Amino acid sequence: MTLWPYWRAAREPRYTVLFAFPLLALYEVLAFGLAGSAFAGVRNGADVLLKTAFVGLGGRHGLAVFSLVLVGLGAWLVWRDRRIHPGPIRRSYFALMLGESLVYAALFGGVVSGLTSLLLAPPLAIVQAAETPMRLGLGAQLVVSLGAGIYEELLFRVVLVSGLVAVGLAIGWRRPPAVGVAVVTSALIFSAFHYVGPFGDPLELGSFTFRAIAGVLFSGLYVARGFGVTAWTHALYDVGLALVVGR
Repeated sequence: MTLWPYWRAAREPRYTVLFAFPLLALYEVLAFGLAGSAFAGVRNGADVLLKTAFVGLGGRHGLAVFSLVLVGLGAWLVWRDRRIHPGPIRRSYFALMLGESLVYAALFGGVVSGLTSLLLAPPLAIVQAAETPMRLGLGAQLVVSLGAGIYEELLFRVVLVSGLVAVGLAIGWRRPPAVGVAVVTSALIFSAFHYVGPFGDPLELGSFTFRAIAGVLFSGLYVARGFGVTAWTHALYDVGLALVVGR
C-alpha cells in the first residue's frame, strides 16, 4: 500500500485540525484544573499573549470571543475541506500522524543540539542548557509543554509563517523565497520570545541559537507536514523533556 495518499491528506484541514484538537482540549483542561481559571495560573506564554490581545479588545467577553474564533475557524476549515475532498475520514491516518510525530519528537533534540554544536562549537553543557525547562512542578511543566505544542505553533507557525508568506507573495516574491524568509524570520522571533517578560530566560548565544535552529525546523515541518503533526511533535518533545527533568 502506498503512503502517498496519507502523506498528502495529513496536511489538509480535515486531518490536521482534528488531530490538533485533542491537544488543545488536554492543555486547557489541565491548565484549568491546576489554576481553576481559563486565563490565570501557569500557562504557556504564547497562550497568554494571544488571549491577552483578545481580552484587551473584548474586555470581559474577550476569552469567549477567542474561544469562539479559534473553534469556529477550525470547524469552518474542516467543513470547507470536506466539501472540497468528499469521502470518509480515515481514522488510520490519525494513528500514522501520531507515529510520525513521535518519530520527529524523538529525533528533534539530538538534531538541534548537533546543528547548534556544528554552528557554534560551544561546550555541550551550553547546548543542553537551552533544552532545560524552568523548574516547576511536574504538572505545571506538562501544562507549559502541551501549551507550547498548541499555542506556540499556532502563533509562530500558523499566524506568523503563513502571514509572512502571504506578505511575500503579495509584494511579488515567488513562493520559495517567500517561504524561506518566513521560516527564518519566524524562527528568530520564536527564539527571542523565550527571553521576554518576567519568566524569560537570561539571553545567551548558545540557547538563542539552539532555539532559533529549533524554530527553523518547526517552521520547515509546518510548511512540509502541516499544523497537526508540527503541534504534536513540539508538544511530545517538550513533554518528554519535562518528564526527564521532573524525575
